Amino acid sequence: MQVEKFHYDNRIVKNFAYATILWGAVGMLVGVWVALQLVFPSLNITQYGSFGRLRPLHTNAVIFAFVGNGIFMGVYYSLQRLCKARMFSDMLSKIHFWGWQLIIVAAAITLPIGLTNGAEYAELIWPIDLAITVIWVIFGWNMFGTIIKRRERHLYVAIWFYIATFITVAVLHVVRSGELPYTWLKSYSFYAGVQDALVQWWYGHNAVAFFLTTPYLGLMYYFMPKAANRPVYSYRLSIIHFWALIFLYIWAGPHHLLYTSLPNWAQSLGVVFSVMLIFPSWGGMINGLLTLRGAWDRVRDDVILKFMVVAVTAYGMATFEGPMLSLKNVSAIAHYTDWIVAHVHVGALGWNGMLTFGILYWLIPRIFDTKLYSKKLANNHFWLGTLGIVFYAVPMYWAGFTQSSMWKQFTESGQLKYTFLETVTYLKPFFFMRSLGGTLYLVGALLMVYNIYKTVKSGKLVADEPAEAAPLTKEVHKHAGEHWHRWIERKPVQMLLLSLVVILIGGIIEIVPTFLIKSNVPTISSVKPYTPLELHGRDIYVREGCYVCHSQMIRPFRSETERYGEYSKAGEFVYDHPFQWGSKRAGPDLAREGTGNLKKSHGWHFRHFREPSSMSEGSIMPAYPFLMEQDIDTSETGAKIRAMQKLGVPYEKGYDKIANSELMQQAGIITEVLKADSIRISPNKEVIAVIAYMQRLGKDISKSNK
Repeated sequence: MQVEKFHYDNRIVKNFAYATILWGAVGMLVGVWVALQLVFPSLNITQYGSFGRLRPLHTNAVIFAFVGNGIFMGVYYSLQRLCKARMFSDMLSKIHFWGWQLIIVAAAITLPIGLTNGAEYAELIWPIDLAITVIWVIFGWNMFGTIIKRRERHLYVAIWFYIATFITVAVLHVVRSGELPYTWLKSYSFYAGVQDALVQWWYGHNAVAFFLTTPYLGLMYYFMPKAANRPVYSYRLSIIHFWALIFLYIWAGPHHLLYTSLPNWAQSLGVVFSVMLIFPSWGGMINGLLTLRGAWDRVRDDVILKFMVVAVTAYGMATFEGPMLSLKNVSAIAHYTDWIVAHVHVGALGWNGMLTFGILYWLIPRIFDTKLYSKKLANNHFWLGTLGIVFYAVPMYWAGFTQSSMWKQFTESGQLKYTFLETVTYLKPFFFMRSLGGTLYLVGALLMVYNIYKTVKSGKLVADEPAEAAPLTKEVHKHAGEHWHRWIERKPVQMLLLSLVVILIGGIIEIVPTFLIKSNVPTISSVKPYTPLELHGRDIYVREGCYVCHSQMIRPFRSETERYGEYSKAGEFVYDHPFQWGSKRAGPDLAREGTGNLKKSHGWHFRHFREPSSMSEGSIMPAYPFLMEQDIDTSETGAKIRAMQKLGVPYEKGYDKIANSELMQQAGIITEVLKADSIRISPNKEVIAVIAYMQRLGKDISKSNK
């Protein structure tokens, strides 16, 4: 049989590798900065550098810029060699690379200036969402084109995970990006309240599953055997691992919403499938670690294997902890605390970060035809990274337990023992230790930057690496005793469709009933749409990322009802596009901020926004003096109302025409009250809108209880 000669494209691999390194350093630097902001609120410099705007920038930079580019780097390198074919199109590769970088730059600009959708891990505005869709399709086109023209009959296990990643991320992105634009940059979520919460965490958890996990499992299955020079431990285990993982993962999202207003049946489904997830997850970890059988002696001296072993171990730790956190009794302790922050970062820093570093150290010398500049620097990076994870995670675990116990403690007379602010000030040393751990991790990454730079300088890029392989014959020869799964591996389109069916089952069963069966979201007659001023205030609240630190969901625990008031009902949130339940309490819950014992005066809110520490000594909340200076954009009011009407909010016909007059009327009432409190301010300032929103929170449900 005639052998065909061709060339692998290493230039695209190099580009994604450089981008991985660059955005990794940027994302980690922002992460250290926002960690320090919780200790030193004065670091909230200008409105563009506040915690609420920078924290989403950090998460997006790490997930989609650092890890995203790391995925593409690994896929473009491994796919060519597994398929024994050059990428389908060099042009598509270039469009994919530059398109993805432009998306990252757009995110880095829009998030600090306050353009956000307000959905965790899906904050990017609708034009960027469209761009992501286009670039993702181009990536899939290029990937499947390469698979179709391959010279290798069977699809290796890594490619299974790449295929599942592509189709599932596409589904997740399309569903989560359901939004109605009302200006060329702004939009409202199609979904509201309970439905939005379910869609969000179906997406959010599976962004972790199918962006931070499945593609990296594919990279593990390729690069770890390469680094160890050992075959994958078990082919059969990899089959079970793959299909069980993608089937079970998609169901797990509701475990982020335990004890909330989400229907109990959905919560229970999330718990059951989350617990089952430990089996395929640990199957993957075992398959990875046992691949090193016969090579464990090399781990002592081979820094690349050190990175990979810690990565797979961190994956095992995170995927054991996840199912445990999904148990209701554990979630009751951990949810809204820094325990969750620790859990997330063990996965991100340990699993994604350490595996990425190991791949970079293995890959760069090969595509530049040279040796790694310094193994000593790489070893220093390894220990700094490992210690960074420890110094990050341990204080956050400790802080999480401390938070939860302080929130729940009562005195002998039955009163809450600690104010919320006392819990915050007590935790500042833990926050500082967390920032120290992040700094160690960042310093290690910067050592890698220097090491990679010197490695690249000592070699020359093999842009077009020569290769040869026999062409793929149409005739398929089956071998005696061949595993049934080999049939699927020969058919990439069938693999794609079967993966789609497997992931859609869970999504459809969980999400559809919440939209079709009214009893899942019971209505409350006293709950009314927001006034135009309150709607503006809510949008400013979202713009400033207040949901990052404040929840609006009171769970049915005595400790929460005593502190905040009546527990939250599903019908309260039917006009919330997007929902604002939050996932972390760096500040107190705000669901009843406008009612009962929690209600403060307009003047208190004004002074609190201007200088939080003046009203709450020791507060770590950023100051918002610009809210007193910036005008409400009343030119958007009509568009906001019309968009809400299209989404089902029952504003009367023609209300958009009179909305601004009602807005100014309500704003005038608030400014008169402030004037009586010796505060003089124009009624058209943004702070007036936010005060109106704060004072509205919880009012409707309190009326229904009278």
